[in-house]
Amino acid sequence: MDSLTQLAFGAACGEAILGKKVGRKALIWGAILGTLPDLDVLIPLGSPVDDFVYHRGFSHSLFLLTALSPVFAWLITKVHGNTKPLFNKWMLLTFVVLNGSVLLDLFTIYGTQIFWPFDPTPHAIPALFIIDPLFTLPILIGVSSALFLKNHRVNFIGLCLSLAYLIWALGVSVLINGKMEEKLNEQGVPYSQFISSPAPFTSLLWRTVGIHNDQYFETYYSLFDGDAPLSVNFYPRNLSLMTGIEEHPPVAKLEKFTRGYFAMSENNESIAMTDLRMGSEPNYVFQFRVAELEGSKNIPTKPIRLQAIRDWSQLPWLWERIWNPIAQPI
Repeated sequence: MDSLTQLAFGAACGEAILGKKVGRKALIWGAILGTLPDLDVLIPLGSPVDDFVYHRGFSHSLFLLTALSPVFAWLITKVHGNTKPLFNKWMLLTFVVLNGSVLLDLFTIYGTQIFWPFDPTPHAIPALFIIDPLFTLPILIGVSSALFLKNHRVNFIGLCLSLAYLIWALGVSVLINGKMEEKLNEQGVPYSQFISSPAPFTSLLWRTVGIHNDQYFETYYSLFDGDAPLSVNFYPRNLSLMTGIEEHPPVAKLEKFTRGYFAMSENNESIAMTDLRMGSEPNYVFQFRVAELEGSKNIPTKPIRLQAIRDWSQLPWLWERIWNPIAQPI
């Protein structure tokens, strides 16, 4: 999730667990701990690809964070010596906030290495877009109420509403996956795998990307589409551009990290690799130059992350698409 959501979620949990006993200290420490795992983005890991694939790695391990919970609780009671009798409560707070923030990330499309170091595979249960106002706003209202009005009840209600929305989104994700499998099979759309995730800022509209050999497709489905047929668009993956660079470390790492949801492209004699899960056609968030094309030969190069193109003009279409199954992109 985005940093504001993680901060607010941590603050809300801290307030709910210890706010009545230690006041704003609980809220502040909750906010700090909620943000802490994502600070791994500040650690340079060697290359843009390494920074990408190892983000949400050790810092998002449920095992590591659980082991560190008593350590952080001890440090907090050292700072606030008068709260030492509440050590167990502080440990509960650190455990819930640290692990809760990691589990929130699990519900986005990016993937989180929650079982590191025993399993470095990024796991994801896509149920929330990285920014979802309906999840974040109740928490923000509750935290603001606790911070400025010392109203613990509104904070608890806001936290409950956001968690209820998360449960709703998880239920919708199950429904969407079932619907997509049914409709793709009905329409005879070939695929070896597909993945669905919420469109920006909503859980009412979902984007699906699927893989079939040297092609991928993109389609959208709204909860209001009913029996309307899917509009499926196919695009080339250009896998031939991988010839000779399959073992190039950035390429191998991206292929594994994306779980096969990637495409290759060539532009100005450079070869780029794109993660198809984050973004939408033709604008994707994570693209990396991994090789150069010299004649008919691919030459591996140091990876460079390409600047993402953010086309906000598509937002009105996304809103219209929720209600209208035949709405066409701008």
